[in-house]
Amino acid sequence: MKKAVVILIVLFSIFSCKKAEEKVETKITKPAATKKIEFGFNYADFNVVNDTISKGDSFGSILQSQNIGDKKVHDIVEQVKDSFNVRSIRYGKPFTLLRSKNKTNNLQVFVYQPDALSYYVIDLRDSVAKAYKKVKPVSLKRKMIGGVLKSSLSETLGNESVETALASRITKVFSWSIDFFKLKKGDRYGLIFTERFINGKTYDGVEDLEAAFFEYKGKIIYAFPFARDTTSGKVEYYDDEGKTLKNFFLKTPIKFSRITSRFTMNRYHPVQHTWKAHKGTDYAAPTGTPISTTASGVVEATGYTAGNGNFVKVKHNGTYSTQYLHMSKILVRRGQRVTQGQTIGLVGSTGLASGPHVCYRFWKNGVQVDALRLNLPTGESLTGNDRTRFMKQMEPLKRELDSIGNL
Repeated sequence: MKKAVVILIVLFSIFSCKKAEEKVETKITKPAATKKIEFGFNYADFNVVNDTISKGDSFGSILQSQNIGDKKVHDIVEQVKDSFNVRSIRYGKPFTLLRSKNKTNNLQVFVYQPDALSYYVIDLRDSVAKAYKKVKPVSLKRKMIGGVLKSSLSETLGNESVETALASRITKVFSWSIDFFKLKKGDRYGLIFTERFINGKTYDGVEDLEAAFFEYKGKIIYAFPFARDTTSGKVEYYDDEGKTLKNFFLKTPIKFSRITSRFTMNRYHPVQHTWKAHKGTDYAAPTGTPISTTASGVVEATGYTAGNGNFVKVKHNGTYSTQYLHMSKILVRRGQRVTQGQTIGLVGSTGLASGPHVCYRFWKNGVQVDALRLNLPTGESLTGNDRTRFMKQMEPLKRELDSIGNL
């Protein structure tokens, strides 16, 4: 009797284990195969190799590495030369090899990507090779960000996953109105812009700055793009009253720098160790940083002196002139006409300088004055029909900016 009971228990255990095993097995499912389409080809049909052009690589050497002989390579180059310049491939650029899935593993397609947006296909599947260029579809998405600055403009944009190149564009738009090194933590801002996406998913940077504002020294400064000439479509930026942001003079000769010494009649000179007048404003920046002329004009003088180092002086009109000292390199010549924002030299520490910077000097009616204290001439304002069109375009954008900036 006991033996029968033991047998029944063992059989029951075995049966239960089998049921459990069967139950577990029913839960295991294979992941669904994803169908990846890239460059117009179904990757499932090929053995795919993704690589980048190495130093010394050429189109021919890559094909030869796929067991394609010299004669065949020459024939392919001749067949595709009207559509693809094989000499155009560059170091570091990505390429893709699509090879057959049979035992021969022959190269079927070569894809080269010269940039993020376009690619070349060299199709080797027929007796005659074919080449063509394709451009990936680009979509635009509108984005709005705003609030208060917690760090620099570049860091703020980085925290919002926006390319930092937008910071340079913003700095250029506001360069007549704002010294971005004087923005403080807690200052409010608002930005509306469009971003590019390749194939609807790959981020490709900022397309347009649609509207912006920054709080600067307690004042809100707006910027809205507007094309007065609808034929050319050339855009300038204006504030919320239709006044141009483009003044006669830029705020600073260097985009990203800090003031280390101001205009004063009594300063202790860091090199000469004496008290003397400093009739300029010093902007510190790394050696080689571009120096821009703050207004259009004609180069009045260039040269070198023991005190000034390499310098450039620009005459803007009968009233104003500016000078830029201690350059590591001069990039203009005497008598040359220059435009506002044009690079005229590079930051250095030539002459009497304790470190790399540019000393920016300003003349009004032949007298050196403090550029930071001047009420400099501004640009024109929109009038008539231009103003009417601008206000109609600007007002809804301003409402959006105000809402994201909590104004």
